Amino acid sequence: MSFIKEYAQKLVTAEEAVKVVKSHDWVDYGWTTGTPVALDAALAARADELEDVKVRGGILLREPEIFKVDNVAEHFTWNSWHMGGLERKAISKGFAFYSPLKYSELPRYYRENIKHLNVAMFQVAPMDKHGFFNFGPNASHMMAVCETADVIIVEVNENMPRCLGGFEEGIHISRVDYIVEGQNPAIGELGAGAPPTEVDRAVAQLIVEEIPNGACLQLGIGGMPNTVGSMIAESDLKDLGVHTEMYVDAFVDIAKAGKINGLKKNIDKGRQVYAFGAGTKKMYDYLDDNPECMSAPVDYTNSAKTIAQIDNFISINNAVDIDLYGQVNAESAGVKQISGAGGQLDFVQGAYLSKGGKSFICCSSTFTSRDGVKHTRIRPTLAEGSTVTDTRPNTHYVVTEFGKVCLKGMSTWQRAEALISIAHPDFRDELIKEAEKMQIWRRSNK
Repeated sequence: MSFIKEYAQKLVTAEEAVKVVKSHDWVDYGWTTGTPVALDAALAARADELEDVKVRGGILLREPEIFKVDNVAEHFTWNSWHMGGLERKAISKGFAFYSPLKYSELPRYYRENIKHLNVAMFQVAPMDKHGFFNFGPNASHMMAVCETADVIIVEVNENMPRCLGGFEEGIHISRVDYIVEGQNPAIGELGAGAPPTEVDRAVAQLIVEEIPNGACLQLGIGGMPNTVGSMIAESDLKDLGVHTEMYVDAFVDIAKAGKINGLKKNIDKGRQVYAFGAGTKKMYDYLDDNPECMSAPVDYTNSAKTIAQIDNFISINNAVDIDLYGQVNAESAGVKQISGAGGQLDFVQGAYLSKGGKSFICCSSTFTSRDGVKHTRIRPTLAEGSTVTDTRPNTHYVVTEFGKVCLKGMSTWQRAEALISIAHPDFRDELIKEAEKMQIWRRSNK
């Protein structure tokens, strides 16, 4: 049978496709830009017929229709692999929950531990002449999802970029149960946020001066990593490579500035490797059919073993706060979940294993709460309930606008001294007093 005939046989409406979902089922919505739109709306329309449907996904770029139904918690529960703003609101409404797991572990977790995945539904690029539907910028863990699901429904979107890879970047029509042609909505975008502040630029400058020619870059999500990217694009650096969890707009700017060629990479030479991408249309257009870019599963991109093979690996990530012991919290405010573990720890560990590699955790020294009060991000201990994303033995460099320190191998009093030296001056005396109480301050420090 030709692929065209098979396509026609499997083509149904979204309303017909979602009839396979039953009460108490587990349903997977894919990942980020691959989150379904037409199928989601059709499933939401069935809400009154369903109860206790448990849905998995992550990093939502638009609010799903299932979030908007009446008494949503009775019908749907959202289980997120990584939180965003929409999901934080859903948590506060009682129908969404975070699933703590290192992002790199997702493919194995699906294949070995998930016993009940009844239906997978997600957006894909149009079928190619060989019968494959490309996952778009979402190789991530999608092949593992497909291998686990009882029923696979793809929602074709002509606007989905076709992201070339090396393996596990798409699924063949022979493995698909139903095909839905949606309304071809624009791919969900994730902007870079507000323009960089003076603090962002100060932190970025301290990091950029540590990057050698020929380095391989990983940038995390957030304003500071994006500012670092912008400064790299304007720098004299050359022969840079990319191996990252998340592909962001900053990489496009660096590449178009002629800074990236990947020729110094020990593996995947000449390729910009990533597990998923979320950004603006500029980025999606750049990734589309670009042989320089390599979409790959997250257990490859985020593996410390993979990262360690690449010399001069530079990892740059954000933090919510950090304590005087060097414990980094990058995902919660007390018990309130903000994002997720993601791949930060993998890249912190992998960068240190790389010959010449360095990992940088960056943050502003302070933040201002809604009541107008200024707080320090460098704390005596993390707030009660806060998550330790990076344990203290793993933390390498920490950077604020007041400087950068390397914590690797330091004793507790050395760490306290180093971190207090880059804290905001308004909080240093208070931090010293707390360090003394915790017996991690030497009188000679004074």
